[in-house]
Amino acid sequence: MRDGLRFGLLGPPVVYGADGEVRTIGSGKVRALLVALLLEPGRVVSVEALKDALWGGAPPMSAQASLQNHVTRLRRLLGDDGPERLRAVSPGYLLRVDEGELDVRVFEEHLIAARAAHAARDWEGALREASAALALWRGTPLSGLPHETGAHALVQRLQEARLLVLEWRYDAELQLGGARFGSLVPELAALVAEHPLREGFHRLLMLALHRTGRPAEALAVHRDLRARLIEELGVEPGAAVREAHLEILREGQAGSGEGTGEDGPRADDPYADHDPGPDRAKAPRPAQLPPAPAHFTGREAVREDLLRFLAAERDAPGVAVVSGMAGVGKSALALHVAHGLRERFPDGQLYVNLHGATPGMTPLGPEQALAALLRDLGAESHRIPEHPDAAASLLRSLLAPTRTLMVLDDAAHAAQVRPLLPGGPGCAVIVTSRSPLTALDGVHRVPLAPLSDEDSAALLRAVSGRDGLHAGHPLVELAGRLPLALRIVAARLAARRALTPDMLAGQLAATEGRLHHLEYDDLSVRRSLAVAHDALRASDREADRDAARALARIGALDLPGYGASLLARLLGTDERRAEAALDRLVDVALLEETAYGRYAPHDLVRDFAHETVAREQGVEPERSGTEIALRWYAAMATRALDALVEPGTERTDRRRATPSQPRTHTADVASVPAFGSAEAAADWIVLELENIVALVERHADTSARVPLLVRMIASPLQRRGRVAESEALVRAALRGARGLGDAPAEAYALLDMAGVQFLKGRGNDALALLDEALEIWRRLGDLSCLCRGLNNRGLLLGVLGRYEESGEALRQCLEYARVLNDPMQEAITYSNLGNLYEHTDPRGAIGHHRRSLEIGERIGDVIVRHSAHCNIGFAHLALGEPDAAVPHFEESLRILGGHGHWQGESQTRLGLVRALRERGDAGRAAHECDVLLCRAARRGDRYTEGLARHQRGLLRRAEGDAEDARRQWEAALSALEGTDSPVAGELRELLAEG
Repeated sequence: MRDGLRFGLLGPPVVYGADGEVRTIGSGKVRALLVALLLEPGRVVSVEALKDALWGGAPPMSAQASLQNHVTRLRRLLGDDGPERLRAVSPGYLLRVDEGELDVRVFEEHLIAARAAHAARDWEGALREASAALALWRGTPLSGLPHETGAHALVQRLQEARLLVLEWRYDAELQLGGARFGSLVPELAALVAEHPLREGFHRLLMLALHRTGRPAEALAVHRDLRARLIEELGVEPGAAVREAHLEILREGQAGSGEGTGEDGPRADDPYADHDPGPDRAKAPRPAQLPPAPAHFTGREAVREDLLRFLAAERDAPGVAVVSGMAGVGKSALALHVAHGLRERFPDGQLYVNLHGATPGMTPLGPEQALAALLRDLGAESHRIPEHPDAAASLLRSLLAPTRTLMVLDDAAHAAQVRPLLPGGPGCAVIVTSRSPLTALDGVHRVPLAPLSDEDSAALLRAVSGRDGLHAGHPLVELAGRLPLALRIVAARLAARRALTPDMLAGQLAATEGRLHHLEYDDLSVRRSLAVAHDALRASDREADRDAARALARIGALDLPGYGASLLARLLGTDERRAEAALDRLVDVALLEETAYGRYAPHDLVRDFAHETVAREQGVEPERSGTEIALRWYAAMATRALDALVEPGTERTDRRRATPSQPRTHTADVASVPAFGSAEAAADWIVLELENIVALVERHADTSARVPLLVRMIASPLQRRGRVAESEALVRAALRGARGLGDAPAEAYALLDMAGVQFLKGRGNDALALLDEALEIWRRLGDLSCLCRGLNNRGLLLGVLGRYEESGEALRQCLEYARVLNDPMQEAITYSNLGNLYEHTDPRGAIGHHRRSLEIGERIGDVIVRHSAHCNIGFAHLALGEPDAAVPHFEESLRILGGHGHWQGESQTRLGLVRALRERGDAGRAAHECDVLLCRAARRGDRYTEGLARHQRGLLRRAEGDAEDARRQWEAALSALEGTDSPVAGELRELLAEG
């Protein structure tokens, strides 16, 4: 704990400072924000989830801005390193919570230790750990929030865990005796009154009364409990209560000499004449669990979660569903946990393999499973009802009075499992399935992901006996961190000592047939995956057959992710059928839904999908699927350009056909819907960007659609500060355009690459690229593009300090704009002229910017108006008038609103930070600087980050913190290294001053 902060959720949410003082959380919204982040400590919580937490699913229009304000307040509450501790990480925010800082985690650590000590009959340890756990509680967890948090299940789980810890503590105190022994009876009596059906507290009260010489009262507690259980639930007390009851009876019999003999029952034993019913008197105690898996590795958090859930006392059976893809280790986890719970379920452990996805096996029907379970519980075959409902009823009756654990392994679907579930509260069930079985109500779902790198390496070492395997070894990645694949790899290494891990990694990496090497003896990743796919292909259901075809198309195209719109194009169906196919692939664990409506396969499923292409009839070859995808992306990108770029010459020129542009493009655009808003278009680009980059880089040399696609999204991407992706796309488009001999497409790619270099602070590189583009446009006689290119050249030359050349280019551009009657270019030119004049005549610069503003207001262009106000603000700064500058920066940000123009926003926020700092408003300047840094980090914009850290260092120096100022400047210089920014020189001077 670097700063000594602590967080509390075991009661009203609270933050403790390093001195232990409670830090006041004045706002209910900030309290709700803190809770939402603490419920996912160390993980990114999406902006949408945070909005739900703050406004209960009905966020206002201003939710985005309000959320950012609440984040800022929370950072201040967290102290000096608030911005570093609470970071913006796409798609939301991440709160760093170190070890020992969150009371829920500390409580769970003490709970685990108390459970282990109690199981080992280490009564002093159990008392110590249980007391430490209970001392953390301050009231009802998460109380005092403005509305429902959605964490009801967590609160219930924590309260249940607290009751368990209470039981363990009282049990330890009963065993140890001591000074508190006499006070246990009234405390336990109060708990019994509060929890009238909780057998554990009744048992403890019975023992406490008995051991303080009050056996009659102890027996009365038992009579009351038994009567209530029979009346309200129709069940007898569990084994633990019965054993406590017998202890009281035996000791009473030994003292009084009453009874019917050593082995006979007492006259007042309520179980003496209890008829266990047909078949129960001789019912066996099944112990059917297969051996616990050898070398079980990792899964600590999931394992403890399952143990807590299944061991808890409740009013209904505990049912947990462990789900995940083939080979992820579902059965291993279930058996490992089940063996750890055997003592908790003394009446037996049942195991049924339902063969829902076993290669070469037909799934077990519910009737077969019911018959097997009933026989295992001692029912004679002729007494097992033929009707499934009657058989299920008999199973529930036999299990009701028992504490039995059931493992239902490899379930195919909910209908296969539902009849097998017990009804008694003392029983628990672990179900494993590739599907999460969402049709089952009231179950605890445990989705399994592949192992971590460290746990994967540990499993490889344990099974193979090779000590040198570490988390970074290629075998970990090549096996997909999948336990089945890892065990196969490890088995191959164990069987062939001459085969080194590096040699095996080379075999896996050097061939398309990785799955061929992931087979050993009866273990096979391919066969495990094929079960689900084969069933889909052979199904009578349309959605299943569509899902089988979809997997083949996914294998042919091989993109990072998929949505229904793209898949509908690939399948030649509508989006409804495509969504149903994707849902089915998720159900059988061949795809994972990584975000709402977004799907991706595991790496080994990708390999399997490649193999299905050859087997599936009617699947287009890879090239055909690529063309379908590129046509759709180019059409959608054109629609996005229309929504994001204002009407004018830029949009018109980018839409204009170039020599290599496919003739079908206009028809393709007409076949896709327009975006309803600029925000929707921007969201689509972000969602599909990873796919677009993959397609463009892979097919730039072979498809004429690549330069077209990139041309449509390059400008919106740069406006949003996506510099790295823009550079990758434009570089590929430039290569493709040159390969096609398409001069206009090449000029556009050069222009866009110049924009990328400008955003990276490399003005000279940008200028060289822009001059190449201008030369092409002069040769083609394209006056419109030439005008815009000259405008950009004038801007660049001004930034580089070449003012005379800048003025010449801009005056020439102004002439072109008037000839073309292009008010947009005229406004931009006046804006750039104003920027040029700032260096010699700032007051005159304001006049040029006002002319630009007038044109922008006349044509209603948001970006021109925003830029004009931003530039007027900078001109006032050049005149030493920060008070006059601030309103213009504020108006610029207001106009920009949600347009997502990162380049404009970042420059405006930098100006606002400077203006606020220079007029002495340090607090607000620091806040705006934090906002800018967070947004730059989210976009990976190192250049803007460097400029912002320069300003933060100046603020810290003004506050008297020279050491932190120096740290900020060092970080800023590192971010600006290799750029043409004059700020880099200023930073070197600041650092040289010492």
